Amino acid sequence: MSLSLIIKREFNAKVRNKSFIVMTFLSPLLFVGMAVLIGYLANLNNNEVMQIAVHDAGGLLGKELKPDDHFKYTNLSAMPLAKAKDEAAKNYEGLVYVPAISNVGELQTKVEYITADSPNMDFVGHLEQIINKEVTQENLKALHVDVAQIEKAEANATIHLSKFSGEETNKEASYIKVAFGGLAGYLIMMFVIIYGNMVMRSVIEEKTNRIIEIIISSVKPFQLMMGKIVGTSLAGILQFLIWAVLGTVLFTVLGAVFHVQMGGGAGMAQEQLAQAQASANGAELMLAEIAKLPLGTMFICFLMYFIGGYFLYSSLYAAIGAAVDSETDTQQFILPIIMPLMLGVYVGFFTVISDPNGTVATVFSMIPLTSPIVMMMRIPFGVPVWQVTVSMLLLFGTFLGVVWFAAKVYRIGILMYGKKPTYKEIFKWIKYKG
Repeated sequence: MSLSLIIKREFNAKVRNKSFIVMTFLSPLLFVGMAVLIGYLANLNNNEVMQIAVHDAGGLLGKELKPDDHFKYTNLSAMPLAKAKDEAAKNYEGLVYVPAISNVGELQTKVEYITADSPNMDFVGHLEQIINKEVTQENLKALHVDVAQIEKAEANATIHLSKFSGEETNKEASYIKVAFGGLAGYLIMMFVIIYGNMVMRSVIEEKTNRIIEIIISSVKPFQLMMGKIVGTSLAGILQFLIWAVLGTVLFTVLGAVFHVQMGGGAGMAQEQLAQAQASANGAELMLAEIAKLPLGTMFICFLMYFIGGYFLYSSLYAAIGAAVDSETDTQQFILPIIMPLMLGVYVGFFTVISDPNGTVATVFSMIPLTSPIVMMMRIPFGVPVWQVTVSMLLLFGTFLGVVWFAAKVYRIGILMYGKKPTYKEIFKWIKYKG
């Protein structure tokens, strides 16, 4: 049995599986549906108006609590405090209680917000801003400072961003790069874990069913391991390509529907029409920034880093599957494999976002165990070709080294039964020269 036949067998076993077919075509619908649902819920949440009761004994703050799109206030100061609390508990989200105080400065510590459950922290922050502004203005007046002149003199700076090449950019472009890079890195981590586990379970299943004893009589253990890794990776790439095509089609259709709805707003109110136009302009700006990204380079690098990362980690997953007799025995060996992947995600989000070309981000984008994730997060910001080349060479070179000792573990462990292996015993298998 040749390596190509093993690859073909593993590939066919994966792509003909009902769950593979269902998830391949259902997953894009689930992701798009989830995105639409999140957007709808966020919009629904933004449209909710909180009803807040106010009991201001001294009348120092009530006049500053002005209704807006999110908060509406009802003054219950004419009631006794106990009755106001009862009324607020029945009909309002909460009660802002301001006791009788001698000066505005005491608002910093005397105001109380009373609710039946956990308070809405957005409102708490909003209330603190109002208090801070009121107290600050009173302090300025006490110092005989003209508050109106200060407000008139306040500036709102906007930094013009550009590159030495002359290309203009903006903050929104950075956010889009973070989103695309973060999504690419996270997807690689998830794909490596999912398909690596598939390889491990396949090895365990064949081992526990004793099928492996028949297969191993006609093929070398190394060929069997590589066949499983390559066959599963091809199935994963096929699934990803289908997802990419379906996802593009779905988002294009949704974009067209959104555009038609925006264009058909002749009967909308003037304010709603302005908001819709602003949303449409924002969407067009976002699409323009996305078009500036190196999408072709990102796609090719994604495939290369997925293949390299998957080969590297799947070798370890296959070795673990060969070493154990059941999936429950894998827990002690899985954590050291997952830790570098998690480290790559955390390093990416906490360093690449703030400084994509910094020392920490650059170093971790070179380390093979973390480079598939961190480098994919850096690429949207622009990475020198030599760094990507060195990173890939190190990744695939490390895979060759890892697959060597993984094959030694696989060769011995695949025929071992009835004994839970330890790290010490696996180390002996690696040193075995027979």
